[in-house]
Amino acid sequence: MKTKTTECAENFIHEDKVRRSEKHLIDGLNATKLARTFQALADPTRVRIISALLKTELCVCDIAALLGVTQSAISHQLRQMRDLRLVRSRKEGRIVYYALDDEHISDLFRRGVEHLEHG
Repeated sequence: MKTKTTECAENFIHEDKVRRSEKHLIDGLNATKLARTFQALADPTRVRIISALLKTELCVCDIAALLGVTQSAISHQLRQMRDLRLVRSRKEGRIVYYALDDEHISDLFRRGVEHLEHG
């Protein structure tokens, strides 16, 4: 059985392609921030929280009941998600409501689902 190699059989750099790609190459700081966002999206509970918040804001109690997870666990996840700007919160009296931070988060989620449905 043949094994596939990921190395070039010949050491030749396609300088024109490298220059074109260089224009779109993300810098190190933004790559780190984006990787942290994708890491946050790699957790099934956080993905489910995002799906729950697609259409409406919810409080911790609502999300915990919906997902069948403790309020403490949901609070922990939401804190991490807020730090990464995936969700935002607002307080009304003694209740804190959570919503997706902006349309980019819902777009990332929807595109991920479309990718799953496509394949």
